[in-house]
Amino acid sequence: MKNIKNLFLIGFAIFTTYSIIAQTATPILEMDDLTASVSVEEPQQFEVTYKAAVRASYPTLHKTIKVNGVDIFYREAGPKDAPTILLLHGYPTSSHMFRNLIENLSDSYHLLAPDYPGYGNSEQPAMAEFDYTFDNMALIVEGFLEKMDVKKYSIYLMDYGAPIGYRIAAKYPKRVQSLIVQNGNAYDEGLRDFWIPIKKYWNDYTIENGKALEGFHAPDGLKWQYTHGVQNVETISPDNWKIDLQHLTRAENPEIQLAMFYDYRTNVPLYPSWQEYFRTYQPPTLIVWGQNDYIFPAEGAYPYKKDLKNIEFHLLDTGHFALEEKGDTIAELIRNFLNEQIN
Repeated sequence: MKNIKNLFLIGFAIFTTYSIIAQTATPILEMDDLTASVSVEEPQQFEVTYKAAVRASYPTLHKTIKVNGVDIFYREAGPKDAPTILLLHGYPTSSHMFRNLIENLSDSYHLLAPDYPGYGNSEQPAMAEFDYTFDNMALIVEGFLEKMDVKKYSIYLMDYGAPIGYRIAAKYPKRVQSLIVQNGNAYDEGLRDFWIPIKKYWNDYTIENGKALEGFHAPDGLKWQYTHGVQNVETISPDNWKIDLQHLTRAENPEIQLAMFYDYRTNVPLYPSWQEYFRTYQPPTLIVWGQNDYIFPAEGAYPYKKDLKNIEFHLLDTGHFALEEKGDTIAELIRNFLNEQIN
């Protein structure tokens, strides 16, 4: 029976590949790639090749859509009738941080990863014409979901993605199927030493205190965010912070980043309402947290346990951008979690 099953899977993968070739007239996978080193006696090797064939059916698409008058860039992959995962990026990055996760999950899930205004490949409206606040960013993402006609979704919340996503989840709790929290804060316990100079800026809004924060989005500060707390610095590609610098060095963007730092103060008073959302609606929640993160340390992960009953909790031995070093692990945890919770 095992041999028959493997032969069936080989046949299906071959059929899938040739269907793609027929539709696009461009070979996506060569037959040698599909069958090399694979026999009915080697199902594990075949599984890797089979998944590659299926993922080739759902490449990552790079699109732009007008939301509230702003051109919003987004990445999309996976079958549209599959469960949707909304991927919300953090500071100072963009949907680029999800590039590998999208590829890992696109065989089974519909993935949407927008860039916020002023980040990545989205439009950067002038500050005089656009409010760079978390309230407004949440309205942009809410408008994006409406334009995409997405009614139900899980949310991946990381860094800035947490206060943006929690605004939406608390507003539309019945639309949210689950939460995937990766170094995304909702508790006072998570704002520790890193936040001391930022809190000083909140309490004394001066040019001098703002200047002290500019190093966070300078080249060395960016590199530190990606490499601090990782197991092996050499596995972290410098492409990450060099790509971030492309939007961070636009005219007026440093001022936008300071505006977002200052507006982060508006998130803290909302923590109790988000915690009430957790307690009332009990969304299934997966915590995948880089435990060596200095920005949002593990102290911010534990309090989720007191408010959520249906929670799966993982601390990973890596830093702030956990996907860079633990991407495959996180993808597998997400797959297993969603298979159990919503599939």
